[in-house]
Amino acid sequence: MAAISPLLTWMYYSRSSWYYKPTNGRRGIKPSTHTHKRDGEIVNNESVVEEIKKILGEVDFYGYEKITWELHDLDYIINKKKVYRLMKEANLLLIGQKISTHGRRKFIEYRCIDATRPLEYLVMDIKYVYIHQERRFAYLLTIMDVCTRFVLGHVLKNSIKKSDVVLLLDGILNGIKVKGIIIRNDNGSQFLAHNVRDYLSNMEVVQEFTHIASPEENGFIESLFSSLEREFLNRNWFDSLYHARMRLQEYYMIYNYRRKHRSLRKRSPYQYIRAFFPEFSDKHPFVFSASLSRVALDVCRVDGATCLALDKESDENAIFVQSENQDSLLN
Repeated sequence: MAAISPLLTWMYYSRSSWYYKPTNGRRGIKPSTHTHKRDGEIVNNESVVEEIKKILGEVDFYGYEKITWELHDLDYIINKKKVYRLMKEANLLLIGQKISTHGRRKFIEYRCIDATRPLEYLVMDIKYVYIHQERRFAYLLTIMDVCTRFVLGHVLKNSIKKSDVVLLLDGILNGIKVKGIIIRNDNGSQFLAHNVRDYLSNMEVVQEFTHIASPEENGFIESLFSSLEREFLNRNWFDSLYHARMRLQEYYMIYNYRRKHRSLRKRSPYQYIRAFFPEFSDKHPFVFSASLSRVALDVCRVDGATCLALDKESDENAIFVQSENQDSLLN
């Protein structure tokens, strides 16, 4: 012992480093194996990981910080560092993950769309809508006809899944000649999903994708969302998701039947259809609206157009589409 000390002093090497024996375990305090909830319940980490997987099943683009917020909404007492560790151990972090799809995407060839008739070119996209009272965002999926600027359908939910896209498309395309219709969207995971691409392929609808980080290539739907933000979202306070749905439905009714567009020669989309496409005057495929859940018979009128109000007890699958036969919705 006496011989080592002078040698370590001469080498400027500390005694603690000389006698340190490394272990194979992790450094520091052992990580916790359970998580508490606000009601006192203790949940093991495996159950927390399963809860994280459920959240990622709805919004697969969430990172560990947003997952932490979601867990807080579920009454978990947990910080983002622990969520990061659990997601890393379960290989759930976004880093290094890529969306895998079969087949090559058809990217757009021309940035500008030249639509000369209704139902020739459709565009769709998703927008955030803030629910003030609930202090969270909901997701708005909207599909619009380029030629007439008519909003064909929309759905507002806490999360948009691939099944919601298919249901909304099916409600719009059902009963019309769809072969050759082109629909443009961005590279969101909901639009890249196998179910959506297979559905459109089976319907012989051409789906084309904008290039990455190029929102200007889907300018028509972006212009719609800009008007929606300026004229509606920035001027309204929403108490709940139900309240936002009802107000949004009213806005889209006015947008379709009353709001004039410079690009449509100072006409509303409905007026433009009647003036320039007489074959749609008597029986056209753009009549608002329907819901896949229970519908209350509360009917409001906007410039002669019928709007059905969703019952407040309706489920999360409320989807608004345009129907060819409005009377059948009341039966």
